[in-house]
Amino acid sequence: MSVSQLYTKYTKVWIPDPDEVWRSAEIIKDYKEGDKKLHLKFEDDAIYEYPVDLKTNQLPFLRNPDILVGENDLTALSYLHEPAVLHNLKVRFLESNHIYTYCGIVLVAINPYEQLPIYEQDVIYAYSGQNMGDMDPHIYAVAEEAYKQMARDEKNQSIIVSGESGAGKTVSAKYAMRFFASVGGSASETNIEEKVLASSPIMEAIGNAKTTRNDNSSRFGKYIQIGFDKRYHIIGANMRTYLLEKSRVVFQAEDERNYHIFYQLCASASLPEFEDLALTCAEDFFYTSLGGETTIDGVDDADDFEKTRHAFTLLGVKESHQMSIFKIIASILHLGNLEIQADRDGDSCSISSQDEHLNNFCRLLGVEHSQMEHWLCHRKLVTTAETYIKPMSVQQVVNARNALAKHIYAQLFNWIVEHINKALHTTVKQHSFIGVLDIYGFETFEVNSFEQFCINYANEKLQQQFNSHVFKLEQEEYMKEQIPWTLIDFYDNQPCIDLIEAKLGILDLLDEECKVPKGTDQNWAQKLYDRHSSSQHFQKPRMSNTSFIVVHFADKVEYQSDGFLEKNRDTVYEEQINILKASKCQMVADLFQDEKDSVPATPTVKGAAPKINIRSARPAVKAANKEHKKSVGHQFRNSLHLLMETLNATTPHYVRCIKPNDEKLPFKFDPKRAVQQLRACGVLETIRISAAGYPSRWSYHDFFNRYRVLMKKGEISKNDKKLICKTLLENLIKDPDKFQFGRTKIFFRAGQVAYLEKLRADKFRAATIMIQKTVRGWLQRVKYRRMRNAAITIQRYTRGHLARRLADHLRKTRAAIIFQKQYRMLRILHAFQKIRNATITIQAFTRGMFVRKIYHKILLEHKATIIQKHARAWLARKHFLRFKCAAVVIQCYFRRMKARQELKKLKIEARSAQHLKKLNIGMENKVVQLQRKIDDQNKEYKHLNEQLSALTSAYSTDVEKLKKELDQYRQNRGDSNQLVNLKKEIESLRLELEKAHSERKIIEDTYDKEKDLFRKRVSDLEEENALLKQEKEELNNRILCQSEDEFAQNTVKENLLMKKELEEERSRYQNLVKEYSRLEQRYDNLRDEMTIIKQSPGHRRNPSNQSSLESDSNCPSVSTSEIGDTEDAIQQVEDVGLDKAAMDMTLFLKLQKRVRELEQERKKLQTQLEKKKSQVIETKNEMDSDRDTDLAYNSLKRQELESENKKLKNELNELRKTIVDRVTQNNSSSDIQDSYTLLLNQLKSANEELEVRKEEVLILRAQIIKEAQQKETGKNMDSNINTYTSWPNSDKHVDAEDAIEAYHGVCQTNRLLEAQLQDQRREHEEEVETLKTQVETLRDEMEKQQQVFFQTLQLPPEAQVEFGIQQEITRLSNENLDLKELLEKLEKNEKKLKKQLKIYMKKVQDFEATQATAHTERRRHELTRQVTVQRKEKDFQGMLEYYKEDEPLLIRNLITDLKPQTVSATVPCLPAYILYMCIRHADYINDDQKVHSLLTSTINGIKKVLKKHNDDFQMTSFWLANTCRLLHCLKQYSGDTGFMTQNTAKQNEHCLKNFDLTEYRQVLSDLSIQIYQQLFKIAEGMLQPMIVSAMLESESIQGLSGVKPMGYRNRSSSMVDGDNSYSLDAVIRQMNTFHSILCDQGLDPEIIQQVFKQLFYMINAVTLNNLLLRKDVCSWSTGMQLRYNISQLEEWLRGKNLQQSGAAQTVEPLIQAAQLLQLKKKTSEDAEAICSLCTSLTTQQIVKILNLYTPVNEFEERVTVAFIRNIQANLQERNDPPQLLLDYKYMFPVLFPFSPSSITMDSIHIPASLNLEFLNEV
Repeated sequence: MSVSQLYTKYTKVWIPDPDEVWRSAEIIKDYKEGDKKLHLKFEDDAIYEYPVDLKTNQLPFLRNPDILVGENDLTALSYLHEPAVLHNLKVRFLESNHIYTYCGIVLVAINPYEQLPIYEQDVIYAYSGQNMGDMDPHIYAVAEEAYKQMARDEKNQSIIVSGESGAGKTVSAKYAMRFFASVGGSASETNIEEKVLASSPIMEAIGNAKTTRNDNSSRFGKYIQIGFDKRYHIIGANMRTYLLEKSRVVFQAEDERNYHIFYQLCASASLPEFEDLALTCAEDFFYTSLGGETTIDGVDDADDFEKTRHAFTLLGVKESHQMSIFKIIASILHLGNLEIQADRDGDSCSISSQDEHLNNFCRLLGVEHSQMEHWLCHRKLVTTAETYIKPMSVQQVVNARNALAKHIYAQLFNWIVEHINKALHTTVKQHSFIGVLDIYGFETFEVNSFEQFCINYANEKLQQQFNSHVFKLEQEEYMKEQIPWTLIDFYDNQPCIDLIEAKLGILDLLDEECKVPKGTDQNWAQKLYDRHSSSQHFQKPRMSNTSFIVVHFADKVEYQSDGFLEKNRDTVYEEQINILKASKCQMVADLFQDEKDSVPATPTVKGAAPKINIRSARPAVKAANKEHKKSVGHQFRNSLHLLMETLNATTPHYVRCIKPNDEKLPFKFDPKRAVQQLRACGVLETIRISAAGYPSRWSYHDFFNRYRVLMKKGEISKNDKKLICKTLLENLIKDPDKFQFGRTKIFFRAGQVAYLEKLRADKFRAATIMIQKTVRGWLQRVKYRRMRNAAITIQRYTRGHLARRLADHLRKTRAAIIFQKQYRMLRILHAFQKIRNATITIQAFTRGMFVRKIYHKILLEHKATIIQKHARAWLARKHFLRFKCAAVVIQCYFRRMKARQELKKLKIEARSAQHLKKLNIGMENKVVQLQRKIDDQNKEYKHLNEQLSALTSAYSTDVEKLKKELDQYRQNRGDSNQLVNLKKEIESLRLELEKAHSERKIIEDTYDKEKDLFRKRVSDLEEENALLKQEKEELNNRILCQSEDEFAQNTVKENLLMKKELEEERSRYQNLVKEYSRLEQRYDNLRDEMTIIKQSPGHRRNPSNQSSLESDSNCPSVSTSEIGDTEDAIQQVEDVGLDKAAMDMTLFLKLQKRVRELEQERKKLQTQLEKKKSQVIETKNEMDSDRDTDLAYNSLKRQELESENKKLKNELNELRKTIVDRVTQNNSSSDIQDSYTLLLNQLKSANEELEVRKEEVLILRAQIIKEAQQKETGKNMDSNINTYTSWPNSDKHVDAEDAIEAYHGVCQTNRLLEAQLQDQRREHEEEVETLKTQVETLRDEMEKQQQVFFQTLQLPPEAQVEFGIQQEITRLSNENLDLKELLEKLEKNEKKLKKQLKIYMKKVQDFEATQATAHTERRRHELTRQVTVQRKEKDFQGMLEYYKEDEPLLIRNLITDLKPQTVSATVPCLPAYILYMCIRHADYINDDQKVHSLLTSTINGIKKVLKKHNDDFQMTSFWLANTCRLLHCLKQYSGDTGFMTQNTAKQNEHCLKNFDLTEYRQVLSDLSIQIYQQLFKIAEGMLQPMIVSAMLESESIQGLSGVKPMGYRNRSSSMVDGDNSYSLDAVIRQMNTFHSILCDQGLDPEIIQQVFKQLFYMINAVTLNNLLLRKDVCSWSTGMQLRYNISQLEEWLRGKNLQQSGAAQTVEPLIQAAQLLQLKKKTSEDAEAICSLCTSLTTQQIVKILNLYTPVNEFEERVTVAFIRNIQANLQERNDPPQLLLDYKYMFPVLFPFSPSSITMDSIHIPASLNLEFLNEV
């Protein structure tokens, strides 16, 4: 490319400027070769002619296109030179407020002198795990790159932070360590990362000071190694320090301060613990007041001192050591205030023994006062023969004192560093480390001394390492891309380093001069002149013989040799050190013991980096042969060599800190100072090395997208993009050396990209001109057409107007004629009508007069007839009324007489009835009379039964007598006549019995009839009571409605407040559940590790997180007796209260119903007994008298039951009467309360009586069943006994029956006696065992008490008393604990019983309803079938039965080994339904242990499956759906009415009956939340890598986005074939997969909506965070792409019917960010529109996006600083949160709304593939 092609009109160049360093100008005339001047125009329109030297032909630097200005990486610039770098940094710093910029491998950090919100924890999370080129430049990006390379390459890393004082080195190093502490936090509980961060305040206090350039300048260098284990967690750290500026302790320049710790200690001198230090303010001490001002604006020294002390404590420095440290520091201050008095001769001096500061110095350090006073003013000279003590002059004493102060402080500094390293040391083996080097940058002042020489020497070494590393990376890049390369020449500063450190170099000559007894700085300088005058890097100043110049890589520096020898020797008198060694303070003595080598650097951590063989880059410089004490220069050189060896063995990362101005003003840029530092820190050298090769690098994909506008249509149609790019470049750039084709990239020489950009801009400009030409022509044509159409329209309207005017004239003329005609006609017509009307009027009046006269005559005649009619009628009526009144009077008198007679009769009847108050009372009396009659008849019936029993007893006695006579007869072998007589007598007795039974039957029939009449009366009374009850309920409802209306409003408000509190509590609770799940996961991991370590089988108890139902085992089983209904009623009355119970009569009706049912049951039993009696009488012979006696006994018991039931009925009637009387009379509340207390007592007594009667009824049932069994067995045994019995006296049948009867009686009595004996024996054994245990416990207690008693006897009296008190306290505490445990158990049982009372009531009601219908049939069936119970075949009841030992198999087949595909074709959530059916059966059989075990095993099994498949979305969603369904089933079938509103009658039958599983519902809810969080974590892991690439980087709209040039740090996603490239279709496909899986698993729609709301929030947060941290995506085209992508996601939501989930609202900030990128950004109206639109974005986010906004093409305009300031002014009123980024890990509170199932349990089919054959359907 020729010069004439580059330096054309409109091209911009850089011109040197003395003020701004470089100034931009524009060429206004094309330059041709040979021209002596270049015509330019500055930005202020000033014309300038730039002279061109024809010999060198040196033209000004070309300026990069505006599209490249503001790039993240300086190497992305097409023209790489100093002005381009300076301008790019200035634009980023001032316009965009970006303080970080990449320059190849270097991060350039400009100190903003202002706290920026870019270092929060969320920014650390945003940069963690990201590639370095993907995000905007940041110190966190460098730290993440180092951390990632350490983990990937398993190689140690180093971060080298350099810069001059005030550039921000310490802050950058601090933020890097904070990043490592956050990302690689320690796995143990040692909190080593906190200790690493805590070392910073200590080192700043003892090593930092205020200088003219920086308020917190580090006056030492440090290298911190942060150690990591194999999992890359921080395990420890180590610190090395370099070249502490000791001279600052005794001298400070103007406006500077000493080290911070001195001022912090003086500011806290008023604290009581520091009174012994005898300190005052800092102005009172010589060492702290040399610089003048002792305070720093905005710094509180006392507050900083508290932070320093806290850091000491955190690092484990004891309080005693801290006090010793503070005493040493205070002693240095007192040492500086010593008053030295000169003697008269001037060669000696002295210090007063009364000097207060000397006393304090000796006291604080614990040294001898007299010795220190002597040796401060004298020194010892040792020769071979003698030892002299020589006094010193005042100046010598001052120098010795200052040397001692510096030495003490240096030793203290080293001791603190050593103890910090001990605190950060770890015994764990270090796998790798990352080093952070915070070292001073290149320094040059007006007066440069030994410190600046050492600093610049260190920077020479670091620059050499930096140059070699940059060069090596460049060559590796070329080799990797397979590009031929030639050796790049770069500046090598090895000669300068040799000048300093080689043999006979500056340091060697300095050490030799220090050995000379009378060596001086001047002699040393002269030796330097003689030795190195020929060196290129050494110069002698013209005007000085004591200074020298070293030409460093950055600049020439003139050093003053004064003080070099003294500082290099660092001389301290041995006598003073010996006094300190003998100090009484142990710490002071330890500081100065065994000083063999005072190198401040500490050794590396033991075991650090065992895999790396550290070797120097070149052989170290050999030391002098002669042994001598190591000088400061020698020590610094050795420590520097050690540092370089460490850095060469690691992968370095560079951070160069730049100080923008010397005034420390925020965001002010001084170009001169910036250029000076850029030259010194090596940034420009990096640019030079890059520019020497191929600095611009493009991937084929990005190059094609950027420059395809320069291609032809035929070329673009090809598929091979590499070939297209090669063809294009060969056509555009003729010189093949200007570019190279690599394997994946195209490499360009400097300026070639700018040339391509120029061609692209020209092509766009030509296209723009063509478009403008076409558009302008089209606009003119449109304008002409518009004018022509307008002319035609005007003509048309004009002609129409004229025609309409002519037509209007003609129409008006015709109208005038017609008007005249009509007017004349109307005038004649009006005259005619007037005459005609007058004639008609005269005729009308005349005719009317005649008619009125005739009418008046007729009217008079008519009125006369009417008067006559009415008069005659009145006379007739008057006559009739007179007769009628007389008749009425007669009737009244007669009726009054009859009424009085009737009244007398009624009064007589009223007196005889005692003034009946209520008609119902008479009815009740009649009922009472009827009951009395029934009682009398019952008494008669009872009397007859007694007679019958007497007859039967007499009959039995007669039978016994007959048996005895029969036995005597058999013994005497009488004749057969007596047997015949006995038979006759037996027959006669049998007849008498039959008569008695018939009479009894007649009596019972009459009793039944009377009973029926009584029941009818009772039913009538009950109906009346029911009507009264309805009226009462209506009144009660009215009262309750009035009371409820008063509290309605209050309850609404309270509900709203409770909802808000519930939402907050739910969010807190889910966070706790999330934390709990994390801890539980950690606990499981630790437990697995323990099991692996132990490797021994044994019983291990699994931890259970669910609440145990221990009290369930104590609950009694549900009783099936009907008495529970009345018990619940009584309990309900007591719970509700007497006042409310007075208004409810349902309790009496329940009791009455219970009495009626018992009476019916009694009647049924009675009928069965009678039938049984008749059967027994007909079938049995006369020998069944024993059974008859039993039946008689049963009938007597039945009669007693009947009488008791009658008494209960009477009592109920009396209670009913009293209650009705109370209600009708409206008595006071106290009377009602008394009546109800009476009612409760009577109900309880009635309840007890009913229970007793029910037990008696059960006894009767048992006897009936026994009789039936005996009869059956008797029939079976008769034949056997008849066949096998042989009687000694006779062989007849009667003898056999007698024997059988006797045998049965004996067997029955034997059974009864045996049962009684067994019961007595069992009771006796239990009592004996309990007594034995009590005796043993008492014996043990006696032995213990005896031992205690003997022990107390051996003790002294006081000890006995104390011992006795302790024993008593322990006894009482044990008793107290036992009582507490008992109380807790009782409270649990009480709660459980209260809960089960409700369940019992429901069970009793259900039991009564089922038993009432089937009771009689079942009992009759059982009796007729001879007590053989057969199970009736029923349908499946929705319960599954299994054995306890099959529970592990159930859990394994249904949970642990189950795959979702197995049940995919069945009912959704089938495992949940099966588990509930098993739970329901365990509830049905009232087995609380089985319920507890099954639920616990289920929850543990689900947790085990989720832990095993912690990355399987399908499995996790499957168990989330099943867990939620099981939770819903436990709610739906719990029996709570709130959950049963949508149940069918069949589903209500499937409810749980015995157990309340509320606690397990809570555990399942917690488990559901954990599964939901794990589900989202899996989805997040799968979706998050796609988000940035799909939303921001992929081209959804082809050809819209234009790719900008990139530098050294390429984006990872820029590769077209890379693994990290995703499109929006991939995200939508992934979400379709999620949605289909969730729907297939049967998950509730509400939960699915919440899942996708959370996913959309994550998409929004991740995308917006990347947008806020990436400059390359903040453009108009990205906004268009982003808006299109969001619309696609919204369309997907609508397609899946998820628009109601709130997911679209979560992406509102992203939508507004996309609109912000697309909006116009120029005027104040645009600013107001942006502020009104972007309501979901914070002020910081809006300003950040505007600062990051980058035009992709030249035709776009940048956002001006004034516009951003306008935005900030408009948004000042907002109270936005300070954070910049969104928390993408935030989770919305999850809700599991109740969703009942319509599936009934009996309709579920279990497939055979589940292998659940052991489950039995009930």
